[in-house]
Amino acid sequence: MIEFANQTEDSVVEARKARVLKMAKGPSQNRAAWFPLAVLAILLVFPALQFVGNFNYFIHLLLFAASYVAMASGWNILGGFTGYISLGHNVFFAVGGYFAGMIFARYGISTIILAPVAGLIAAILGFALGWITLRVRGPSFIISSLALVMIARILFDNWEFVGGAAGLALPANSLPVEWSKLPYYYAFIAMAAFAVWASYRIKHSKFGLGLRAISKDEIKAESAGIDTRLYKIGAFAVSAFFVGMAGAVWGEYLTYIRPNIFLIILVSVNMVLICLLGGKGTVAGPVLGALLIVAFNEIFVATLGASEINILATGLIMALTLLFFPLGIVGTLAKAGKLPRILNWD
Repeated sequence: MIEFANQTEDSVVEARKARVLKMAKGPSQNRAAWFPLAVLAILLVFPALQFVGNFNYFIHLLLFAASYVAMASGWNILGGFTGYISLGHNVFFAVGGYFAGMIFARYGISTIILAPVAGLIAAILGFALGWITLRVRGPSFIISSLALVMIARILFDNWEFVGGAAGLALPANSLPVEWSKLPYYYAFIAMAAFAVWASYRIKHSKFGLGLRAISKDEIKAESAGIDTRLYKIGAFAVSAFFVGMAGAVWGEYLTYIRPNIFLIILVSVNMVLICLLGGKGTVAGPVLGALLIVAFNEIFVATLGASEINILATGLIMALTLLFFPLGIVGTLAKAGKLPRILNWD
């Protein structure tokens, strides 16, 4: 009897080890590894169409979507992998924008060059804020993240050194109109590609495995020996890095920095909605979600105008999508075993 119990226990341990190894492994052979690379190649050569026509509008849409891919992929590390929903990530968007924008305005160093440094500043701030806010969980953490936005908005609105509520104008680049968007286009494409790649690498690392364990059951993860607090703070800092980088370049692209550009709740809400729509906790989810959100917004603005009706229509589409895809499009299709190979990036 004792021998049978020992055999059963050994088989359970072996099964658990096999499951952990399977989770830590790379993706299955059913994924199309070439697809994201093909998409990246197409995006890199897309601006060549400017030689045969004016595609500035489409370049703007693609760089706008790429900026949200970078930010949502960063947010997904905390909100998707770790399970901590933050509505305050636009604070890092603002920190990156103001840090790089102020240096650009005074010393002429392009924000594209400063973006990694701005991301690092945002990550350091994220580590510090995570040390404080991640003491709480669930709704309390969400409320504390919202409080960060309110505090930051009051601070930047009254900080005369950075222009206060009126903000600060930034010099535009000297390129011809048809090429003026290209530096920012390639910067955001590079950020998006890096964020997606880093998201994949993190998910399949020991760190990512710990984050997913926290998302499933934080108490069990802690009892298993995972330093949950350090893991959560690390996830907070890494996610802040990508949002801060995007904010740095966004300010120069708009040619001004202002609190009501960076510190509005819609920016954070869009990061959350993109991940929920595409698939929270997946690698391809933020990419698909960003493309759909930008497409929905542009279609409804063009047909319904920039009014409350446009917002209502977008909200209705979101509600219907999540009704049929409760885990997001990628997550729901993957669970049902119907995910197309081109969306299987995990």
